[in-house]
Amino acid sequence: MPLRPTAAALFTAAVLALGTAAPGAAAASDTVSTLPSAAAAAAATATATASGSFQQVTGFGTNPGNLAMYTYTPAGLPSGAPLVVALHGCVQSATDYYRSSGWTKFADQYGFAVVFPQTSSVNNSLSCFSWFDAGKAARGVGEARSVVEMVTKAESLYGSDARRVFVTGLSAGGGMAADLLADYPDVFAGGAIDSGLPAHCAATQAAASGCQNSDQGLTPAQWGDKVRAAYPGYTGPWPRVAIWQGTADTVVRPVNATELRDQWTNVQGIGRQPTGTRSLPGGTTQELYADASGKPAVAVFTISGMGHGLAVHPGSGADQCGATGAYFLDTICSGYYTAQFWGLDGGSGPTDPGLPAPTGLTASATAGSIALGWQAVSGAASYQVFRNGGQVGTTTGTTFTDTGLAAGTTYGYTVAAIDGSGTVGARSAAVTATTPGGGAPQCFTASNYDQVLAGRATQSGGLTFALGSGQSMGLWNTFVTHTLKQTGPGFYVLADGQC
Repeated sequence: MPLRPTAAALFTAAVLALGTAAPGAAAASDTVSTLPSAAAAAAATATATASGSFQQVTGFGTNPGNLAMYTYTPAGLPSGAPLVVALHGCVQSATDYYRSSGWTKFADQYGFAVVFPQTSSVNNSLSCFSWFDAGKAARGVGEARSVVEMVTKAESLYGSDARRVFVTGLSAGGGMAADLLADYPDVFAGGAIDSGLPAHCAATQAAASGCQNSDQGLTPAQWGDKVRAAYPGYTGPWPRVAIWQGTADTVVRPVNATELRDQWTNVQGIGRQPTGTRSLPGGTTQELYADASGKPAVAVFTISGMGHGLAVHPGSGADQCGATGAYFLDTICSGYYTAQFWGLDGGSGPTDPGLPAPTGLTASATAGSIALGWQAVSGAASYQVFRNGGQVGTTTGTTFTDTGLAAGTTYGYTVAAIDGSGTVGARSAAVTATTPGGGAPQCFTASNYDQVLAGRATQSGGLTFALGSGQSMGLWNTFVTHTLKQTGPGFYVLADGQC
C-alpha cells in the first residue's frame, strides 16, 4: 500500500502546484438538490446523528470563484436564525467537513444553518482555497465573492439573520476565513481561524510558504493595516475572532497564531495582554482579549502537542463533537468553544446588537473637569461613559461630570447605552473638550507624511489621522499639508488657518 503524503507535503504541494482555475459559471436556475448517491453514502455517519438535511444549492450568484455550495439546515429552523460558513482544508471536501467537523451538532442544538463552500481540483490541484491569491481572496472578486454570494443565497432561502453571520475554516480554509473577515467586516460578525494564517499575509503564490513557516517581522499596526486596507473607509464594528493553533503544527507554524492575535487586537484597538486566561480540556489554554466594554473581542486557543488539523473530540458529551480522520484531530471540540465565544449558545456573544448609540452628546469644560450631556435612549437602564476609549464611569441619567483632569488638555468622549440585561449598545459619535489653563498650545504645519514621521499623526490604509483626536487628514503623502495643534499630551487637532 502506498504511503499517504504527510500533511506538510500536501499543503506545500498545494500552494506550489496550483491547477488552472476554470472560469466561474453560474447555474441556469436556482436549485436545491439532494446529494448525489456517492456523496450521500460518504456522509452516512453524520446523517445517522443529524436531524436536518445536507444538500447542494446551485444558482447562488455569478460565482466568479467557481465554487460549489452545500448547506446543512436543522429540522424546523425558524426564520431569523444565525448562519455559519465552514471552509474545509486542502485535500478535503464540503462532505468531509459536514461529516467530521462537529458543526452540525451545534446547528441542531443552538438553531442555525451552515454553509459548506467547496473548491475542487479544477481550481487547485489539491482542492485548497486560494487564501494567498490577491485575485481570488479580495473584496468583490474570486472565491471571496463567491462565498459572500452563498451567504446572500442562504439568507434568502432560510431567512438567516444578516447581523449574525460567522465564518470558520481549517488551514487554507482558515486563511480564506481570515481574508473574508478583512474583506467583508460588514457581512461577518465573527470568525474562527483553525490552524490558519493572518488576513492577507500573502498576495502571491510565491509568498505563501514564507507565511506558513516563518515570522514575517511585521508590527501589530502593520498587520492591522492589512485588514484595514482590505475595505478602505469601513467604519463599522469589526468581527469577533477566535484563533486555534496546535503547538506541534509543522505545516502552519505556531507563529501564525501570534501574528493573528497581533493583527486582530490591533484592528480592535485593544492591548496584546490577555484580560483572562483559563485551562480547557485537551491541554488547551484559552486567552481572552476584551474590548473597552469588557466583551471579549479576540480569543486565542493554544493546544499543547497538537499537530496540523481541526480540533475535534468525538462523543455524546455537551462539550464533545465531530469525528476523527485525516486533519480532524481528537483533542478538544473547537466548535463547542467557538460557538460559545460567538454567542451562538445564547450567551453574551454578539448575537444581540444592543441599543442604538446615544445622540446629541455635548461636552463643556471647566477647571479640572468636563461636563457631558446627551439625549436619552429608549430602553436604556444606564449608560457607560468612555474617555479617550477607556471607560471612566456609569450613570443612570443622561449627564456625567468627569473630574480630576489636567489643565490645558483635550479629552475625547463617547457614551453607550446599556439595556436591562446588561448588554452594552453602540457608542455615540465622539466629542472633544479642552480644560482651561496650561501653556499656550503649539502648532505644527507640515505634510501628512512628515506629520506621521514626527509622531503627531498616524496612517492606516493610505490615509492619515491626527494623533489623539483621530480627525481625518486625507491621503498619506508629501503633497497634502495640514496644521496640527497640540492641545494635550499625545493629542492633536486640525487647526488649519487657526495658528
